[in-house]
This record gives sequence, structure tokens and C-alpha cells, in this order.
Amino acid sequence: MNELNGKYAWTVTVGEKGQFVIPKQARELFNIKPGDTLILLGDIEKGIAIPPKSSFGDWMARAFGEENK
Repeated sequence: MNELNGKYAWTVTVGEKGQFVIPKQARELFNIKPGDTLILLGDIEKGIAIPPKSSFGDWMARAFGEENK
């Protein structure tokens, strides 16, 4: 895991069933617990984001370019 001014990066390996494990340090840092619901957002040009369900509205606005409306 690397950190730069509050930015983090981890690597994960996708398994045969398309699953991956969120690294323990990331789960602790972002308070992700078993049973939590996460949202998978994708953009062909920008990539994938996995925000917590509680921030769904904010992320949807950002993903669809409506953050200043």
C-alpha cells in the first residue's frame, strides 16, 4: 500500500468467479464491515469506483457530471 497526501493505492487479484478481497488496511481505513453494501460505478474512460452506499448520491452526481448543479 502506498500513501501520498491522503491518497492510497492497493492491488487486488480477481479470482475465477470475478471476486476480489478488499485489503484489510483499506477495510479498516474506510470502516468497511462484513455485510456492508458497496456500489460499483464504472466509466469506460475514467475506470471503476467503489464508494460506500452512504455516499451514493454524491458519487452519482460526480459520475454523471452533475456535481455543480
